[in-house]
Amino acid sequence: MTLYNKIKWVLGILMIFVLIITTNLIDKNNFVRVRDSVVTIYEDRLIANDLIFDMLKLVQEKELAVAMADTTFFKVKNAAVNTSLQALISRFEETKLTQKEAQVFTDFKANIQGLIDSENNASSTKLIKHFERVKANLNDLSKIQLNEGSRQMSISKRAVDTVELFTQIEIYMLVFLAIIIQIIVMYKPKEKA
Repeated sequence: MTLYNKIKWVLGILMIFVLIITTNLIDKNNFVRVRDSVVTIYEDRLIANDLIFDMLKLVQEKELAVAMADTTFFKVKNAAVNTSLQALISRFEETKLTQKEAQVFTDFKANIQGLIDSENNASSTKLIKHFERVKANLNDLSKIQLNEGSRQMSISKRAVDTVELFTQIEIYMLVFLAIIIQIIVMYKPKEKA
């Protein structure tokens, strides 16, 4: 095998090697985006939505007690409900919040604190207004979870589509390079007489 043939082989193999490494690095980046998107959907959207649901149940329990003028609830159970509510708020703070979500959540915390502060000495009509504001905040937070989950799903879909595109390009390039390598290997220049 002549030096020229060896160089042709080495260049052909290097071209394939560089192509495969390049596409694998691109694929790896896209798979990381998909993984991060799925993790975000679970940790920061589904769990957050579950926390919102639990907070809403506790707020509705308080609202029912006010509507029924249940003084026993406020003497016996209200402190435990407030503690549970604060624990859920703390867990919700640990999730990754968008800018709009952080604003709504800050408003929600202020409204919850206003509700808790006014429970013992406010009229039921004033408490009902607090409940309406708190429930509106929880509704807004729930909608944000849905919108953000949808956004994360579209990010992962785009990443998967990109992986599929690069996989197709990689296959076509490998076929093209194989044909070129065959031409290079089989080509024999005419010898001068």
